[in-house]
Amino acid sequence: MTRQPSTKLIHHPYRAPEGWDAVPVPVAKASTVLFKDTADLHKPRPRDGLTYRYGLHGTPTSYTLAARLATLEHAEHCLLVPSGLAAVTLPSLAVLRPGDEVLVPDNVYGQNRYLTESWLPQWGVTHRFYDPLTVPELRDNTKLVWLEAAGSITLEFPDLLGTFAACRARGVTTALDNTWGAGLAFNGFEPAPTTHPGLGADIVMQALTKYASGGADVLMGSVCTRDKRLHDRLNHAHEHLGYGLGQNDVELVLRGLPTMQLRYEAQDRVTRRLASWMTGRPEVAQVFHPALPGSPGHEHWLEVGGAGAACLFSAVFKPEYSARQVDAFVDALELFGIGYSWAGPMSLAVPYDMSRSRNLPLPFDGGTLVRFAIGLEDGADLQADIEQALSALG
Repeated sequence: MTRQPSTKLIHHPYRAPEGWDAVPVPVAKASTVLFKDTADLHKPRPRDGLTYRYGLHGTPTSYTLAARLATLEHAEHCLLVPSGLAAVTLPSLAVLRPGDEVLVPDNVYGQNRYLTESWLPQWGVTHRFYDPLTVPELRDNTKLVWLEAAGSITLEFPDLLGTFAACRARGVTTALDNTWGAGLAFNGFEPAPTTHPGLGADIVMQALTKYASGGADVLMGSVCTRDKRLHDRLNHAHEHLGYGLGQNDVELVLRGLPTMQLRYEAQDRVTRRLASWMTGRPEVAQVFHPALPGSPGHEHWLEVGGAGAACLFSAVFKPEYSARQVDAFVDALELFGIGYSWAGPMSLAVPYDMSRSRNLPLPFDGGTLVRFAIGLEDGADLQADIEQALSALG
């Protein structure tokens, strides 16, 4: 039968020979997944995130990334989602039902706050914000407790062990945002195995946008668990929410994973040096960084090993400097971009108006806060840049 070029190109019989192997994971792209025959089509396929049915549910490329992330997080199961925000949304939508209550730390990531305050009430879910440095009060209808280690912007390190123990005793599910720790600073499922074996989070999520990618060019998230029943519940919500990924983005995260620990340690080392130096600056009232003695939650950070401390620190400028003057300082920085996110190659600096993002009292009195995200530039160059920009305060 003579066929036209378009038909011949789509139905070309060539298949690459087997036996190929290389360091990079091959990129398998698909919406439609082809079956061998109708018997294969009709074969029952469990919705377990392990079998191929449709491109939305996974390809060899995305399953490879999920398996590697599960290993990184000391988990048994991993679901990939298209952003860090999706990784926050999935546990809340999967676990909570009308009449349930969710507890959220007051220093929570802003979009988790918005979800909690503006969306969940539409489905009959109530909430309370709690002091991240204390163990929250649990009630009979408390079904989910969120934790961030360290917290967004002000970087308080929570009482992980105390909160996990209280929730475990009451059968309350815990979800940990482990983006800051990245699976490297501590084990979210067992942060202190020698002193508190078996005690940890039920769900651990990350914004892979940050450290796992490392290139400031990908949006992605992961949700990991050890419990099969909880994973099935998350997977059910995952499928019906239609969370899918572009496989080229998956490829980029896979490419970033081998250097993640090296980047984490390098950025951590420079960040500690700059944070410590900033504590001695006369323009600065307070510096937040979990590895600094005196920073809120420093003792809790030590409880889970006191190892990694990521690439973030925040400096509160003395109240005598107005928000406009602090903005001028940020504008004067030459090596720091002005933009959200962190863990990419370029350092970032953002001033925050904290009055709009907290319900409980702030951990500092007055002054404007600037969060610094340290990239991969030379530390001495970054310090010199901050020093020259401080003259813009006037």
